[in-house]
Amino acid sequence: MAKFSRRDFLKLVGAGTAAAGLTELGRGTPIYSVLIPTDQPQVPLGERTVASICRLCAGGCGITARVIDGRVVKIDGNPLHPNNQGRLCPKGQAGLQVLYDPDRIKHPMRRADQRGSGHWEQVSWDEALSEVAGKLREIRKAGHPDRFVFLHDGKRGPTGDLIARFCRAFGTPNDVPHRRYSADGPPLAHYLTQGWADHAAYDWENTNYLLCFGGAFLEAWQPLVRQLRAYSRLRRGRPNVRAKIVQIESRASVTATKADEWLPIRPGTEGALALSMAHIIVRDELYDEVFVAEHTFGFEDWTDEAGQAHIGFRTLVMRDDYAPERVAEVTGVAAHTIERIAREFAATPPAVATGDVSGQSNGLLSQWAIHALNALVGSIDVPGGVMRQRQPPLAPWPELELDKVAVAGLLQLRADGAHTMAFPLADSVAPALAEGILKGEPYPVEALFLYHANPLYEAPMGGRWQEALDRIPSIVSFTPYLDETSAYADLLLPDCTYLEKWFYEVLEPSLGYPVVGLAQPMIEPLYETRNTGDVLIALAQAVGEPLAAALPWSSFEEALRARIQGLFEAGMGLPSKEHLKRREEGQEVEPTFTDFWDELRARAVWYAPPYEFGQWDQVFTTPSGKFEFYSQTLKRALDALGIAGDADEKLLPHYEPPRFVGNEAEYPLHLRTFKMVTYAEGWGPNIPWLQEIYGLHLQEMWDNWVEINPETAQELHIRDGDMVWVESPMGRIRLRARLYAGTRPDVVSIPLGQGHTAYGRWARDRGANPNELLAEEYDHLGGELATLATRVKVYKSR
Repeated sequence: MAKFSRRDFLKLVGAGTAAAGLTELGRGTPIYSVLIPTDQPQVPLGERTVASICRLCAGGCGITARVIDGRVVKIDGNPLHPNNQGRLCPKGQAGLQVLYDPDRIKHPMRRADQRGSGHWEQVSWDEALSEVAGKLREIRKAGHPDRFVFLHDGKRGPTGDLIARFCRAFGTPNDVPHRRYSADGPPLAHYLTQGWADHAAYDWENTNYLLCFGGAFLEAWQPLVRQLRAYSRLRRGRPNVRAKIVQIESRASVTATKADEWLPIRPGTEGALALSMAHIIVRDELYDEVFVAEHTFGFEDWTDEAGQAHIGFRTLVMRDDYAPERVAEVTGVAAHTIERIAREFAATPPAVATGDVSGQSNGLLSQWAIHALNALVGSIDVPGGVMRQRQPPLAPWPELELDKVAVAGLLQLRADGAHTMAFPLADSVAPALAEGILKGEPYPVEALFLYHANPLYEAPMGGRWQEALDRIPSIVSFTPYLDETSAYADLLLPDCTYLEKWFYEVLEPSLGYPVVGLAQPMIEPLYETRNTGDVLIALAQAVGEPLAAALPWSSFEEALRARIQGLFEAGMGLPSKEHLKRREEGQEVEPTFTDFWDELRARAVWYAPPYEFGQWDQVFTTPSGKFEFYSQTLKRALDALGIAGDADEKLLPHYEPPRFVGNEAEYPLHLRTFKMVTYAEGWGPNIPWLQEIYGLHLQEMWDNWVEINPETAQELHIRDGDMVWVESPMGRIRLRARLYAGTRPDVVSIPLGQGHTAYGRWARDRGANPNELLAEEYDHLGGELATLATRVKVYKSR
């Protein structure tokens, strides 16, 4: 009998899996037959490798593509990029199915019937641009540039910068980022305490203790590949040193299962727990006295220049409200556990407290309290601690010269209510935009641009958005896909995929030192699509002054090169002038920018290590030049809006109970939505490879589910696999119940990303959209949508 080895078995299984994967689930159509366009001439072009940047999440990993005869056949990690060092996550590998998605929009299209009918007619780019430019000129001529709104994905990079410049030159304050399930709490917490509004970087390689509140460190935290490498370093990367990880959240995520401890906390009480830990650290004098004395403001009671006395952070946290026995009743975490974790955290430097609790109505206050722990133990800007990500020396574009129409428009209130008494610290409140449109306040919206924004699917109470869209005379969508919101547009101006266009990616805060990844077309666009950056430049020229002067470039590539020039002139990093110097005929030759650009294209990344600790003027840009427990930044913001900001407790990290929508008696369970590793920030629904591995921990695919604690399920007479209704005050959706001990008995959890009614054949009509359950509740201080503030009930589907 022939031997059958383990290797033979794996080969057989792999072949079978590949064959199965080539058949479209439930339809019998081979996937390869629709993924690979066959209407293009097959001309042998040889083989080449192109380096670029992944765009399937905010991580901005470096990638390389193997291109054979003009087709991208394989995507891998770029070993030269310091972020991912040649590694790539499943999303990055699946980029091929973004590029060759058969359901992409292939030409400019105009609505041929009523909105949402699905009837379109193909138009030329010249015709479409002329139509849009005419509408924009009409709005400006009437003196109402503020009535134009640009709703976009809010991602870092030059496209967002160009959108901001376009809006400012046009004269609208309504440059509205619509970040997908964003995490604005951490940046605003850094703004209140350190003076800059951004995520932080972390020196994970030297961290010894990690308190992670809610953040999906190993699933959805960006950059993901960097986080996975950091986890390995934390656990096993140093001789005789193994960092301890404590995960604090209501659901046992992958991060929690890989941690040393999981604390299943009551939703919305994370801030109380952090302040109770601060109570213990201060009470027992375990804090870093030198750091607190030299680098913080508002720790002790103090008197201002007018002679008015103020309480400090020490006095606040020593109140009985934050004693562990009291907080145990609030959080569900035992008092002795709070005591032990607080002591371990203070005694194991360098220790970091971080995470993301932005989805609660008190999210910013909780994030503020969590970050205060880092200051208490001296973990700000030290090896193993919290760092401020350094920005690259990109050259600025020329200063804008605004005309009177633009100046008048920019002075108007925003349509989404940001920078008002309703949302004093918010730069953008995209979900609230629908209400402003429906009320016509502070003015009617006459034109809406959509760039990779899909509020009909992503925003709560999507029906209100549909009604809001009906109120807008002109809607233009720039997207590769016919998503739910684009289906209601008047014009579709299809964007290229990230593998077909120019852009650059400033690294998401992570490594500390500056990094810029360069993306370049791996192949020419497959269809009649255009980089939205090029379209905006063409629109500016068509509209005329002052937009034409504001966007003077002949192409988006030219605009990028103008900014990249700053990296060359800085003479630092790799590549640099020094790196590119060469000798010809015995003499040293100074490199030109062309030399630099060619080298940058070959490497697709520029970086300038190392991170320099102790540059306090950059670490703290607050009024005091220190870490502010007592936030003078917040006081000034509130004073500017005429909001009383003189109550000391309001200007210090403190706990306020979360607000929830839904009567507890009728809706006894908290709804938690979460991201899987496969969640690709809006790019992923129509990717079969990601659908196949959607829910590995429960062996679920091509569908979503609701996770229920087994005890809760028993009380509700629900068995694993039953179809159930999940109902909130906003509506209900039908899902399969999966019993999961890794969730609190008072919480049910639903993964994001399914439930589309559009987008493409592999996304449409699969699972249910949990956003349909969400109430429109906010963290009013920061303007963040409180996605975890909705109560639900669950019952069997009859």
